[in-house]
Amino acid sequence: MPFANIKIPQAALSRAQKAEIVHNLTALFAHYFGEAARTHTMVLIEEVPDGGYGRADEVFVVPDAFRASDAATSP
Repeated sequence: MPFANIKIPQAALSRAQKAEIVHNLTALFAHYFGEAARTHTMVLIEEVPDGGYGRADEVFVVPDAFRASDAATSP
């Protein structure tokens, strides 16, 4: 079973953008592994809360300008 685990900042993508990622990754796996893989493909999108990630000793927070417009209703 193909599996992709995507970690993104919380509220950075809209529900529609996450659905697009699931669709495109599923299509990519089906392209490489054959159509039989489509029904067995799992795409997990994990949202990491602000302050829960960083790089080079800097903790990140998503600026309001970059938050998805439907972030409040996005699972």
